[in-house]
Amino acid sequence: MADAGLPVPVAWLGRTSTEDQQDPSLSLPRQLRKSRQALPDGYVIVAHFYDVESGRKELGDRGYSRAHEQFDIAIPRDGGIQDLLAEAGRPDRRFVAVICESIDRVARRTYFGTKIEYELEQNGVLLLAANEPIAPAAGGGQRSRKRAGPILTRRINQAIAEWCVVQMLELSWDGFCEHTEQGWNIGRPPYGYLAEKRPHPVPARRAEGKTKTRLVLDPAKGPTVTLIFQLRALQRLGYDEIADRLNTDLTRHLPPEPVDPRRAVGRWTGSAVRGILANPKYTGHMVWNRRASKKGGRCNPPSEWVWSPRPTHEPLVTEELFKAASPVAKYRQGSRTGAGINHHPQAKRSYRLRSYVTCDLCGRRMFGKTRHAIAYLACEPQRQHHKGRADWFGDHPKSLWVREEILLEAVRSFFTQRMFAPDRRRHLRAPLQRSAKDQRNDSATDRHKQLTRELAGLQRRKENLIDQLENFEATADADADREYRQSIQRRFAELTTERRTKQSELDQINIDAPTAGDAADLLDQISRLRVDLTELPEGLERKLYDAFHLKVLYNRTRHEATIQVMIREDTITMSAKATQGR
Repeated sequence: MADAGLPVPVAWLGRTSTEDQQDPSLSLPRQLRKSRQALPDGYVIVAHFYDVESGRKELGDRGYSRAHEQFDIAIPRDGGIQDLLAEAGRPDRRFVAVICESIDRVARRTYFGTKIEYELEQNGVLLLAANEPIAPAAGGGQRSRKRAGPILTRRINQAIAEWCVVQMLELSWDGFCEHTEQGWNIGRPPYGYLAEKRPHPVPARRAEGKTKTRLVLDPAKGPTVTLIFQLRALQRLGYDEIADRLNTDLTRHLPPEPVDPRRAVGRWTGSAVRGILANPKYTGHMVWNRRASKKGGRCNPPSEWVWSPRPTHEPLVTEELFKAASPVAKYRQGSRTGAGINHHPQAKRSYRLRSYVTCDLCGRRMFGKTRHAIAYLACEPQRQHHKGRADWFGDHPKSLWVREEILLEAVRSFFTQRMFAPDRRRHLRAPLQRSAKDQRNDSATDRHKQLTRELAGLQRRKENLIDQLENFEATADADADREYRQSIQRRFAELTTERRTKQSELDQINIDAPTAGDAADLLDQISRLRVDLTELPEGLERKLYDAFHLKVLYNRTRHEATIQVMIREDTITMSAKATQGR
């Protein structure tokens, strides 16, 4: 108990949510007033600690926000929660108790709230709340003998406060998921799409002028998106090189416009290309939760994304093309597209097979290293960078090296004998037959049949909708008639989008399953060349390998290298230009 006639010094603790949720200039003075009114006679507030931040943050991150500086708050501030705890632990502290409006002002998580309470009590400082009974015996930092009832009340209040927040978050999450499944877009439309505003379905919000948006194709920008995915997936170009190609014709490939017009550069950049390649909305599905709004906008893993179960807008790429472009980042991580020495000041030489060789033991791209003037390709996994993926290192040596000249000789021999030689068809006959057989597997055939049936069903349903619209007889209710026609139009558009997506998948199956004869014919279209690859400049040699999408899998355990190439229609033209020095 405090000495008779002496006031009991108390510190006030306030907190209001983030600045876009509440008005701190109103909330904090109200909290202080209620706290003063709840104090018994003789209690005096001598210090003011408050923050403008979320009460669900980690305790170690609390108290450092400067959001309060944006408001004219008529309360002197002695610091935040961290300053309060620091002073409470000092022998010269100015107070013996701390009061807040309600216990949820201390923290929105029960664990952190009780932790703060315990830390204060360990230092002889009691934590009081204006909405809880305050016993006069609590003065002077001494405990009341009867604490069971107040503790129960406080824990119930903490549980209710945390429950309310969690329930609100869950309801909000469910709302966003349903919003996504129905195909409504959140935020700005991605490059290549336009926002089609629709009247808000809730009458009250519709009366306020609120709208919801769906994505529709932008005919001027949509083809550029498709081209970007093709350059990435088929030619494995880097972000900057794709941007350079687009910048050669800015009239045809209009550059994206940032949210802040002051940041516009009037051209394509590598970061803009990367943003497009990472956006799954181009598959026609609506996708939400790609970024964590509460964690600095960092990207969430794809497993946490929320997808609409079916396409909701016109796709610009197939799902197969989107998936094909995704692994390219891992394949090219840290690798440049062009030839020559890296601009890094420590770089002394270049490596012709840079970015083409992958370690078959872990799937990581091997990088160039030089020892005693000899070029090597190495794989040295950093275990600390891949925690939780111990399976990558079961049989993997700490450091794995192979001389580049050995692999380069094998690659050049492969191209000379199997790509450009007169008897190349004989060399590749057996691999082509195996490849064709593998691609005509039962699962692909079943999927082909399933898609064919689904496409026929979709066509019948479209025809039925047209019949209903043609045979429609107007009623006396004009609004009902209009809504009926609009519902048929919307359903027809949905069926058209779904049919186009399935047709694209069917076309992709047909493209990806060539016969052995077709593949051999494509091989015959490649010019028969007598060229010494050792005499080609590095830039031209790499262009040749890029044209064939070269990939080398090196297996240290078996001491073997597997060389893979991919022949497409554009390979013929690109390889001819490379070998002709253009």
